[in-house]
Amino acid sequence: MSPEAPSAPRSLAEALRARDDASLAALLRSRPDLITPVPTDLTQLATRAGTRASVLRALERLDRFALQTAEALAVAPEPASYDTLLGLMAGDARDETVAAALPRAVATLREQALVWGDDERLRLVRTARELLAPSAQHPSPTGLGPSVQEATAGMSPGRIQEIVGAAGLASTHDSVSAAAALTALFTDRKAMAALLAKAPEAAREVLSRLVWGPPYGQVTAEPAAHLRWLLDRGLLLPTAPGTVVLPREVALHLREGRAHRAPEPLPPAVEPAAAHAPQIVDATAAGQAYTALATVEELLKDWDEGGPAVLRAGGLSVRDLKRTAVALDVPEPVAAFWVELAYAAGLLASDGEADERYAATPAYDEWLERPPAERWARLAEAWLAATRTPGVVGGRDAKDRTLSALGPGLDRSAAPEVRHRVLTLLAGLPHGAAPTAESVLARLRWERPLRGPQRDGDGADDLRSRLARWTLSEAELLGVTGRGALSAQGRALLGAPAAAPAAAPEPSGPGDKLPVHHRPAALHEPLSTTEQAVATAAAARLLAPLLPEPLDHVLLQADLTAVAPGPLRRPLADMLGVLADVESKGGATVYRFTPASVRRALDAGRAAADLHAFLTAHSRTPVPQPLAYLIDDVARKHGHLRVGAASAYVRCDDDALLNEILADKRAAALRLRRLAPTVLAAPTDPATLLEGLRAMGFAPAAESAEGDVLITRADAHRTPPRTAPEPVPDGPPPPDTTLLSAAIRAIRAGDLAATAPRKPSGSALAGGELPRTSSAETLATMQAAVLTGESLWIGYVNAEGTASQRVIAPIRVEGGFVTAYDHTADEVRTYPLHRVTGVAELAEE
Repeated sequence: MSPEAPSAPRSLAEALRARDDASLAALLRSRPDLITPVPTDLTQLATRAGTRASVLRALERLDRFALQTAEALAVAPEPASYDTLLGLMAGDARDETVAAALPRAVATLREQALVWGDDERLRLVRTARELLAPSAQHPSPTGLGPSVQEATAGMSPGRIQEIVGAAGLASTHDSVSAAAALTALFTDRKAMAALLAKAPEAAREVLSRLVWGPPYGQVTAEPAAHLRWLLDRGLLLPTAPGTVVLPREVALHLREGRAHRAPEPLPPAVEPAAAHAPQIVDATAAGQAYTALATVEELLKDWDEGGPAVLRAGGLSVRDLKRTAVALDVPEPVAAFWVELAYAAGLLASDGEADERYAATPAYDEWLERPPAERWARLAEAWLAATRTPGVVGGRDAKDRTLSALGPGLDRSAAPEVRHRVLTLLAGLPHGAAPTAESVLARLRWERPLRGPQRDGDGADDLRSRLARWTLSEAELLGVTGRGALSAQGRALLGAPAAAPAAAPEPSGPGDKLPVHHRPAALHEPLSTTEQAVATAAAARLLAPLLPEPLDHVLLQADLTAVAPGPLRRPLADMLGVLADVESKGGATVYRFTPASVRRALDAGRAAADLHAFLTAHSRTPVPQPLAYLIDDVARKHGHLRVGAASAYVRCDDDALLNEILADKRAAALRLRRLAPTVLAAPTDPATLLEGLRAMGFAPAAESAEGDVLITRADAHRTPPRTAPEPVPDGPPPPDTTLLSAAIRAIRAGDLAATAPRKPSGSALAGGELPRTSSAETLATMQAAVLTGESLWIGYVNAEGTASQRVIAPIRVEGGFVTAYDHTADEVRTYPLHRVTGVAELAEE
């Protein structure tokens, strides 16, 4: 005897029960909110899949054609056959491209548990139908209005019979049959064509204006003759005083059966704007990557002794952001990007002091010791995963407060997904091809169509498009792209192949596998933590040989400048940064030596002999005489004056020099007074006194309480250990394979316990609930099951008071405990008998 064909599912739970583990895993991976927490069985999973919040999230992640398919099902009769859906999507002419793409769209909706049932009885989940079906308050994206049945629900029986008669139909016995007769007329193509052929020209013009939506119009109390003709025949139906609507069936006839004016079965192609040689792209990106490293170093070096103060509400003030932009020689939005990037990478944080300021973290010192390629890879990885969005800095939040760099309110949970998707689209192009920004945006809008305006905190529409534009510019700043094309290290960062195919054909039918750059966005998931670490290391290896080799020399010139013809090795760059001031940057960096810069080096503990030896060792040209004189002259005066705490004092063996200071009018603000022939005191702190004397042209040195010269270093201030900010996820994270496997196993086991057939019991509660058995009955049933080897259905309450149903096979009963193989947990467990609320035998299959 042949096996009986499976019956059509009667609910979403039954449809899920018929799925295999791979299909359930695909559902839970695409909708991770369904297993947070893990459902007890498939019925609970189906219930959760139909909640409004979960359905909204699933709809927002559909591509445009899949969403159009769902919208068509929302206006189709329920249940709808596949042929009915095909007619709504492809029209009477049966558009071949739409027909070929429709199976994939239906499969996507089924996989997402938004549609269930076989091809003869397709059902949209009720919540999705309520969200997508047309109503006066929420018009459908299809532009269709209510059906005849819905529009005539509140109409008087006499009036609907008048409409039936005017349309040329026989009168009926009730309003329901009259509405059905009108529906049959409006869905009959030949009959409708004959009816509309009699319509006045003005009436047909009115229908043409309403056919693609919105379907509502206004009429006066005494409508014109052509409007009266339409109203009399039900081609327009009243919905409220002065308002009429075009019935859905009439609109579909005028549209030749199509629910959408312009179905979009295929994604728009990402169009290349220019093509460059891959070597040029990689070299350009590498140069920008080096500039990114130098910019971050310059930013944090500028904040080494304590950066800007933290605002009371958190973040960087507008004035401090402007100062930072001037120091980095970049526009303010770009300065905000570098500040936020350093923060996301854990290199920058607030120090947590009473007078809270921003400063570099201890991780910054560790980062500086790593090779340049690895330092870049850390920045790029942090950028790719960050939800903080510097592009919104300067905007307004929902409470009309200004959004500041490093402040609250900058997280946009969609940012990592958009960044990853934009770079994936670039990776789908041939190596060296740079796309047009508009084609990238058009593709993203197809993959995630906007259902109504999306607004971020500062009120701007279309946040995803703004995120995409920021991604393209930030990737270029960071060196992930070069000349607008994805670089080799950028491809490696994504885990993409080293090279993309030159071209890929469009899918020719519903069964064809889509090429890489035409696959649904769900297939382009971000890498796991382990996979991303491997990809980041690969990107660093590709970038390393492209970065310029650091130099160990400079060119000293007679005008008190030094030229670094390229990047310098770290010890040389650090020392030169203390001894001289950067005058200009570019392909070659120009440093200028000044009395203040030389004094800075002496304050850092260097002697004049050390400076002469350093310059001689690292200059390819002889040390110019003016520079040697400058160092000796500043060193001769350095430390001649000593400043300490008295509140502050000045001491000097040369009392004539102290007399000179006292006689100087500029010293009046310091309020100095002589304590001894060689000592002056001031009621100010030592730092203020030091600065005041230096402003007067002297070169004092600070000393400790013991009289030793204090050495001040530029990197003295660091925050306590800080962790990088955690990205704010867009809902629960996608589960990994281990969690999926465990969740499916638990759901299957719970479903087995909930649906296992039970023998009838007199003590069973109504509705098939677990029987409440006494302790004696429970013990006797357990002991009998040990002897027979049968499985039992039990109710169990754990120590936390959580009740559950389980299917067990008792092995041993003793000491008030039952040891059994638990089919629900798929392992042997021991349960206290006093926590078993009831027991029943399973029915024989």
